[in-house]
Amino acid sequence: MLKILAIGTMAAAAITLVASNRAAAADTKDIVDTAVAAGSFKTLAKALQAADLVATLKSSGPFTVFAPTDEAFAKLPAGTLDTLLKPENKAKLQRILTYHVVSGRVMAADVVKLHSAKAVSGDTITIVANAGGVTVDNAHVVKTDIATTNGVIHVIDTVILPKDK
Repeated sequence: MLKILAIGTMAAAAITLVASNRAAAADTKDIVDTAVAAGSFKTLAKALQAADLVATLKSSGPFTVFAPTDEAFAKLPAGTLDTLLKPENKAKLQRILTYHVVSGRVMAADVVKLHSAKAVSGDTITIVANAGGVTVDNAHVVKTDIATTNGVIHVIDTVILPKDK
């Protein structure tokens, strides 16, 4: 019986060690590398590249990114993304993408206390927290607190768009 208990304890310790190593590995990548590794942000990565924002989001930050998934980009009207990715629309794409970014590391526990946040684009993002969850400009936050070396990612289900100036 003692031998079984010892083996069980060793197995539990090994599982805990593997889990903590995986968690530590997750926050050894910056925002861009973390998003690319996740596999569900291919469109975001492509847009960041077209907007010349990769280097910015690989810098020390810290940044909080409300990251739309590939499915979120697919919700845009037909042709919108193709138009935004054209070189002549780079400034507009930059504004849209920086509208998804807030300076600093704002964890979910802090986001729920806010009513708005100033985006890197200079625009204000509206935040609503209630029993149904958290929305940023009506996009639902579907996953929170993905830690990176230079900030945090919160996954959203819709591309948010700044108001026309």
